Amino acid sequence: MSAWQPLPADLPPEVGHFVEQLRLLKDRTGLSLVALGERTAYSKSSWHRYLNATQPPPRQAVVALCRVAGVDAERFCVRWELAVRAWPRTVAPAAVPAVAPAGVTGGTGAGLSAGANRAADEGGYEDVPTVPWWDLLAEAPEPESLPARHSWAASHRLLLYALVLVLVLLLTAVIGAVTLA
Repeated sequence: MSAWQPLPADLPPEVGHFVEQLRLLKDRTGLSLVALGERTAYSKSSWHRYLNATQPPPRQAVVALCRVAGVDAERFCVRWELAVRAWPRTVAPAAVPAVAPAGVTGGTGAGLSAGANRAADEGGYEDVPTVPWWDLLAEAPEPESLPARHSWAASHRLLLYALVLVLVLLLTAVIGAVTLA
């Protein structure tokens, strides 16, 4: 078990309860923060921030921790929603100007999406999904079926290239054998 830093005293009870439950879940896995980072798409420092209530974790981080711990994520996602609503908002630094990069027109700030700007303007928390690439493959929709004629041409084109390659290799072998004989 880990010796955790005490949570800030001014933390809302919903957030404190959620972070305590995340800590217990993390301790239940028996993994260090480094090992947890290797098993999920989140770094050791990210987990440190999440488990010390410095920053709210993305929903996908909670799901990833539940998956590693072998626990149903639905219960923790409900707690996550309650905690994120009550999470204390930090004031954004005023020194960072929200200027679009040179040559780009539009109303969004430097590198932020419209949704992230809107959430920042409203003081809300934007849950930007960060998931491992293997989860993206599992959730990827099947490509729409192409017309039979197009898929036939594409599959035969590859076969044609393979046949041409084999013929060139055979021709090279025959010419080499005749030349050296």
